Amino acid sequence: MKQTDTWTAIGVALLLLAGLACEQPGLPAENETPDTQAAPAEPVGEYHLPELEGPFSEAQLQRLIREELDSIKSGKPGGKGDRPMQVPKRNAKPVYVHYMPWFQSLGYDGYWGQHWTMANCDPGVEAPDGRRQIASYYYPLVGPYSSLDPYLHEYHFLLMKLSGIDGVIFDWYGSRDIWDYGLIREATESFMGSLEEIGLQYGIMYEDRVAAASFNPSDGATEAQRLQSDLELLGRDYFSDPHYLQVDGRNALLVFGPHHLTQPELWQQALEDGLGQTPVSLISLWGTRQFLGALSGGEFLWISEDNLGAHEYYYANLPQHGVTVGSAYPGFRSYYSRGGWDWGSNAFVITPSVANLHESLQYTHHAASDFVQLITWNDFGEGTMIEPSREFGFTLLETVQQYTGVQVKPKEMELAAHLYLMRQEFRDQPEVMALLDRSYTYFKRLNLGRVRGILMGVKRFYQP
Repeated sequence: MKQTDTWTAIGVALLLLAGLACEQPGLPAENETPDTQAAPAEPVGEYHLPELEGPFSEAQLQRLIREELDSIKSGKPGGKGDRPMQVPKRNAKPVYVHYMPWFQSLGYDGYWGQHWTMANCDPGVEAPDGRRQIASYYYPLVGPYSSLDPYLHEYHFLLMKLSGIDGVIFDWYGSRDIWDYGLIREATESFMGSLEEIGLQYGIMYEDRVAAASFNPSDGATEAQRLQSDLELLGRDYFSDPHYLQVDGRNALLVFGPHHLTQPELWQQALEDGLGQTPVSLISLWGTRQFLGALSGGEFLWISEDNLGAHEYYYANLPQHGVTVGSAYPGFRSYYSRGGWDWGSNAFVITPSVANLHESLQYTHHAASDFVQLITWNDFGEGTMIEPSREFGFTLLETVQQYTGVQVKPKEMELAAHLYLMRQEFRDQPEVMALLDRSYTYFKRLNLGRVRGILMGVKRFYQP
């Protein structure tokens, strides 16, 4: 198989070192098709990230670290300024993942945000097994984090690429700096450079309730004016980005609803005043296209109490024109009631499982979808996350790989978690962070043997 990186900058001689040859994971041949009917693995119950291991002697690790440091000092190519990550996938269906950019952590932001605490949880309380008290029945593999942390972006986006995911759909709450809307907008925009760098697209899921009078303090603005200002910001700062999601040559704006702005003429006026001639396709929640009238560009599926019954209804009632967006998810188990939030959705439970994700991904009508939306990457409060967790390890991402046709082993995805955790541990040590920058570059080149060697070398020679 053709190697991803020839290591010309460091020297062909390095390839002769035992265990340090450029390693490319077991990616599929171009003429293969994904085994989408493979039986899903079961959840692991209590997953703990294994210690780093590899076929490296101490002398090899010393030489590798020395070579990397010499290369850094000489200014040879490395660091983050490198080409986007290319991971072949056998299934050409575009796959996007819904993303919540709304977390804050004590270590990065100086406080624990409400999506980790809700009304009655304290992440400062830590159990003997290392779990902090967070507002979720499920626990992130790397622990609770900040959405603003660039090394979190690095970790999440590496895993997405290795799973065959093509882009991110951000849950977005508008242009006003009230409640936590401003924090969500700031976090969303902080992701843009990392997305472009690694080679992912992105789109926006707009919550129309943020423009409704009942969700805003008195600001003297009408609902139409709030909607217009949100669209103006999207047009100015998002839709002009070449990495923004487009469908049929139009910027795709997904709307979670409309539930509150249900007059087509209101949307028509806001689009004209806010975006002018910028082409936009409004894709609304299934069963709501009548609230957009002729502006409707399609509908997307979401989790429903009747589970796959919603899929059946959705595909049985497709219009002749418009975008079709399938959905796949592990389940739904919200923490709102237990967390003291009485305004959240608690009406039903679909116990999250690998089997649920597998079944919704394999639903036959996905063939009719323009793209698939995975629900969600990291909504821990509602229990819909596919991000690696203590409960599922990497099994949910392995299930996504079955669908996308990417063959990257869990032990290779684990390297991304090790990289993130080392970023946290050595954040104040410039030399180590420079080595980890190099590791990130090799990760994007799928040179995972070199990644493993650098990470093992850092563990061996820099930990107290």
